[in-house]
Amino acid sequence: MPTPSVTVMKAQMGEHTLTTRLPGRIKASTVAEVRPQVSGIIKQRLFEEGSRVEAGQPLYKIEDESYSAAVAAAKASVLQAQANYDLAIIEADRSVELFSTKAVSAANRDKAVATRDAAAAALQAARAQLTTAEIDLDRTTIRAPVSGVIGLSTTNTGSLVGAQQTAALTTIRVLNPVYVDVTQSANDLMRWNGGGQMQDYIRSAEATMILPDGKSFGPKGQLKAAEPQVEPTTGMVTLRISFANPDFTLLPGLYVEVEMPQAAEKNAILVPQSVVMRDVRGGASVWVVDGGKIAVRAVTILGASGNNWIVTSGLNAGDQVVTSGFQKAQPGAEVQIAPAEPAPAAGPKEGN
Repeated sequence: MPTPSVTVMKAQMGEHTLTTRLPGRIKASTVAEVRPQVSGIIKQRLFEEGSRVEAGQPLYKIEDESYSAAVAAAKASVLQAQANYDLAIIEADRSVELFSTKAVSAANRDKAVATRDAAAAALQAARAQLTTAEIDLDRTTIRAPVSGVIGLSTTNTGSLVGAQQTAALTTIRVLNPVYVDVTQSANDLMRWNGGGQMQDYIRSAEATMILPDGKSFGPKGQLKAAEPQVEPTTGMVTLRISFANPDFTLLPGLYVEVEMPQAAEKNAILVPQSVVMRDVRGGASVWVVDGGKIAVRAVTILGASGNNWIVTSGLNAGDQVVTSGFQKAQPGAEVQIAPAEPAPAAGPKEGN
């Protein structure tokens, strides 16, 4: 019976960075709900739904006739108050001068001074009312509070809106950048962070977004912040990752996965997942060619790297790991070695 032939790869020791894949959903970095600050009838909608708008851009116009009239009335009140104040100054100055010559009583002088001070206060109140009226008039033009992409309008021309209403007229979302909020075990975070400060981890961590079709989103994400507390019931910490989205490819609500770095394993070997066998208890092992015969090696697997497993013990650099020919051989059997396969390349790794 001919000696069976197997294909092997030479184990190579190297450093590999583990990552873990965390699920989450895209969310806008800013969400601004647009509401009226004055009441009235919507006269005009000034934007195209679904378009990009800039901060300060007019969005709606409320009928402003009554507000314009209020400004005119407030201006008239200021003029009247100014005239009263000017007259009160003259009367007060005259009374003070006459009192110095004993031509008027102290009571008359005090009354004139009080009238002047009251007129000054009335002028200030009139000016404040004018400012309020002008603010209300300006608010009849509803403007975008932030730059972003505007959604659908919930109201139509001719509709009555109120300053105290809870329903938003529309919503603006800032889509560049976008955020993905994920949760991860606080124990894992401390382990990945090497026992250092979380802020150092935040500054250094980069993330890769995996889209629903399994492809990676181009720009790398940056871990922006971590919730400064651990959820006591779950032991989890919320992480916020920011991704640049200049073309608005990513939309809020989209389900994605984010690959986050864990730690670097300096002395590890990559083997194809297809060569690792499991026993009934889940223990992992591989076949190697040792002295021309098949030998079984129990291995410790740290995590996955694409289609490869990261092995941290059980193999040594230079070991000949069997990659094919299992059907024709068995442990302890003599085998012939076919040309060796190249060792898997190092790269980002996915944790358990």
